[in-house]
Amino acid sequence: QVQLMESGGGLVQPGGSLRLSCAASGTIPGATVMGWFRQVPGRQRELVATVTSGGTTDYGNSVQGRFTVSRNNAKNTLDLQMDSLRPEDTGVYYCKIQRRITPTMIVWGQGIQVTVSS
Repeated sequence: QVQLMESGGGLVQPGGSLRLSCAASGTIPGATVMGWFRQVPGRQRELVATVTSGGTTDYGNSVQGRFTVSRNNAKNTLDLQMDSLRPEDTGVYYCKIQRRITPTMIVWGQGIQVTVSS
């Protein structure tokens, strides 16, 4: 079974940058979407950014223009460059991979803490 491992989280000051990485232990055959979602205190888990195996990206409105997602299909890795961080970006960030064709397959990482604070 595929497993996802996040790394790179931590504490950063407002306006700073952080880079998250997600490594997959295996590969899900076929077209997939990999992405980052976050659990922000007081909110439901929300979209941060996704990227398909074909390279198409999607971003949540709150991070548009500040975050950049990328994936390396050969290495089975996913990265999130986070710039101009704000306190409201604080939360637990989860890596996810989802198969786009049947049968449905979704794998979540354990999550990693990102804290933006002075």
